[in-house]
Amino acid sequence: MLIRNARLVALDGAAPTASYDTSEPVDVLVEDGLVTQVGTALAYDGEVHDAAGAWLMPGLWDQHVHLAQWTMSSSRLDLAPARSAAQAVELVAARLEAWPDRPVIGYGHRPTAWPEEPLVGMLDALDTDQPIVLISGDAHHAWLNTTALVHLALPVRQGMVAETEWFAIFGRLRTILGDDGTGPEAYRRTLEDAAALGVVGLTDYEFSGGVDDWVARWGEGADLLRVRMATYADGLDDVMARGLRTGDPLAGDPRLTMGSLKIISDGSLNTRTAWCCEPYAGPSPLGFPHGQPNQTSEELRDLLARATAHGLTVAVHALGDRAVTEALDAFETTGAQGTIEHAQLIRREDVRRLADLGVTASVQPAHLLDDREVSERLWPDRGDRSFALRWMLDDGVRLAMGSDAPVARLDPWLAAAAAVHRSLDDDPWHPEQSITAREALAASTDGWGTVATGHPGDLVLLGADPLEGGDDADHAARLRGFADHVLATWVAGQQAFG
Repeated sequence: MLIRNARLVALDGAAPTASYDTSEPVDVLVEDGLVTQVGTALAYDGEVHDAAGAWLMPGLWDQHVHLAQWTMSSSRLDLAPARSAAQAVELVAARLEAWPDRPVIGYGHRPTAWPEEPLVGMLDALDTDQPIVLISGDAHHAWLNTTALVHLALPVRQGMVAETEWFAIFGRLRTILGDDGTGPEAYRRTLEDAAALGVVGLTDYEFSGGVDDWVARWGEGADLLRVRMATYADGLDDVMARGLRTGDPLAGDPRLTMGSLKIISDGSLNTRTAWCCEPYAGPSPLGFPHGQPNQTSEELRDLLARATAHGLTVAVHALGDRAVTEALDAFETTGAQGTIEHAQLIRREDVRRLADLGVTASVQPAHLLDDREVSERLWPDRGDRSFALRWMLDDGVRLAMGSDAPVARLDPWLAAAAAVHRSLDDDPWHPEQSITAREALAASTDGWGTVATGHPGDLVLLGADPLEGGDDADHAARLRGFADHVLATWVAGQQAFG
């Protein structure tokens, strides 16, 4: 196909060196899924799209998605407004009154700041025989009633199901939900919604499923965008037995590929389980004032070494600064390559180590919008090194941005706006760590800069220039609504939206 009369969004700071006038619209030819020519008055007798002076840039990626959970979210009870356990119970009661014969799956509550601890008995008091599963906003723990605990073969308790125990049983939720809203048709709708935002690719870190699941849903129509499928440690043997390496195509299609080994090395801020160098402020209800790791140093290094020996990159969830240090030690010892996922709190010297080791920082800037208040309360003296994106870019670290959906909305424009202004309506939070809109969008395109010959034909056409305006609150607000300017999205030269 030929895209005619398009202005190039200058993600490299300027349009690529070329023999044409870079200030004027150009033509972009895509053949066999690749950009083969960029110039003026290109001759072509096939499919032509007239951009009429609109803006063209590489398509956007969300580098961290839990796709089954995000797909299910449309049918979940929204618990984000709850400011106490009692309010959450009221929301559940209202859902049961409306739909008494259906299980309740809720999502989005953040109980760290609640005045009371959520207990199983509070949900049991609703006197229903339906399972109730309420997933926290950070997706690291869930609050269940006894019916759900029994249904999922979990020990009966009064507290929540957290971290490793929760991740292990997430895949069994379908036994409660039946048709859980994550079939191929539901996935297709999710991918269509993403394409309408200008998204061309996703990295899927879902806790359940594997190669066979993705190959099956791909063949049944969930094949609109590029997808990199990660595996966890419990699926590593299967991936190795298949001889799969990072980047290998699945289902015979180069748009669906094998991704990384994902390792969750520590927890989250809201559960106080992110592993930190200094203790959390206030009490430690779990008995670990610094948070805690999920593996020993030896176990972490062994996983990285096994993955590397079999041609897999590694994605290490490390949210606290101690976890980041430990992960970098493992990368250095084993020679592994890949990403640190989150790096939400980091020491200055470890930013430099990220750059020296060539490890990518896979970050989710929209989290700072939700975690700002909690960070100030639990890490009151560490805000200057939370979401330290400016340090990372200044030191030469490669950034890859995502959402961690459903923890934040799958929306690269929201992530970019958060990275630029570090706030919604308030003053920016530690603005010294802000980055520019150009830098944020460059970190959202899988490493591709201004559209040029040799790029994949993964493109988005925009009705306005996303770089126009200063990097201030007004520009951030404009970016948050930029999905309205998406005119068309192409993946490997095939139109996915528009």
